Amino acid sequence: MQILIILNEFYNDFKTHKTRAILTIVAIAWGTLAVILLMSFGFGLSNQVNKFMRNAGNRVIRLYGGQTRKTFQGLPEGRRIRLTEYDYYFLKDNLSLIDGISAQFGRGVRLRNGDKTASTYMEGVFPAFEYLRRLYPGPGGRFINDNDMAERKRVVFLGEVIAEELFGTPDAVGKTVLLEDIPFTVIGVMPRKTQMGMNNGPDERRAIIPFSTFKNIYGYQYLSELIVRPKSVLFNQHVIRDIRELLGRKYQFDPTDHYALGIWDHVENEKTMNRMFIGINIFLAVLGTMSLVVAGVGVANIMYVVVKERTREIGIKRAIGAKKRHIILQFILESICIAAVGGTAGFIVSAIFVKIMWMMPAEEEGVMQFLGRPQMSSFVIFTAVGVLAMISILAGYFPARKAAKVDPVEALRYE
Repeated sequence: MQILIILNEFYNDFKTHKTRAILTIVAIAWGTLAVILLMSFGFGLSNQVNKFMRNAGNRVIRLYGGQTRKTFQGLPEGRRIRLTEYDYYFLKDNLSLIDGISAQFGRGVRLRNGDKTASTYMEGVFPAFEYLRRLYPGPGGRFINDNDMAERKRVVFLGEVIAEELFGTPDAVGKTVLLEDIPFTVIGVMPRKTQMGMNNGPDERRAIIPFSTFKNIYGYQYLSELIVRPKSVLFNQHVIRDIRELLGRKYQFDPTDHYALGIWDHVENEKTMNRMFIGINIFLAVLGTMSLVVAGVGVANIMYVVVKERTREIGIKRAIGAKKRHIILQFILESICIAAVGGTAGFIVSAIFVKIMWMMPAEEEGVMQFLGRPQMSSFVIFTAVGVLAMISILAGYFPARKAAKVDPVEALRYE
């Protein structure tokens, strides 16, 4: 009942002072809009950068040969450690915390289709490479499979850019290309993708053939690299430790000798990037909160004016027995009502803006492809609601406390 009375007083005050009330509500709506959009774009940017990082390596650990810097069991330092195909099978059989592994050969090559040529870095890989490096084919195509490996087929998977250079179109599946004068059939084309970080050029200019075919043609013995993916980001350090111990026993080097193996940990890089974006999102949230704080100051000033206008009313309520907490509750609830109306308007405008951004076609090039689309997540909403609630309560509390301290006798004399 008391809440209905307070809502009625809020409505009457709104009708009496429309301009004042509307400007205050607009200020709250603008502050809410600032908090939500800044945080939404912050999370959108974070997700977009993570996506681009995984396009270069899907939370993988990359292994390279190295050179020992420590003596081990009488063996000198300075020994070269070079990985081979057998290390692929050895790690695949002995690492229990991984869900993907691929060995890789690589070299620069020239491809030709008629009078059109293109140079690129070609790799011989296992089928799991598709998932580990996100080299997903476009419509009508496929990646290398186990049958290609077993039969050492002369098939090639191309990036879209190099396919366009050779055939004038990305629709190259089923066509033949000469790879250093050896005919290969195109089995798939990877659509363009944006990636953060690359190895010997972007994937959209990549040529991929089966590992067994590469070995059969070129006779390479030592791998360019091994790629391993842990089952969970929580296991990456455990997997790295197991790799060092397993290969340390095989090649007789100290597992703590970090120079014996070159290791590039995409999982740890992603964690570092996420920590950086947490800081950015906090900064953006603080910027948005500042706008809401300014609006809260405006609400507090309005409530002080309301307290002054209702001095006689407060005096009458106190004289007939109203307690201080009733007066405080009244003004806090009125402040919350103002914030609720303004906050709701801010949420609605924010949701419409985010919806419009998601309806717009994604940019394949330019600044917007890195900025990404705003992510209006539950965390963003809860944060905005929490900040709004705190500011509205504080904006109502201090004027309410002043109102509660009014002496009933003096208030009744107030004109």
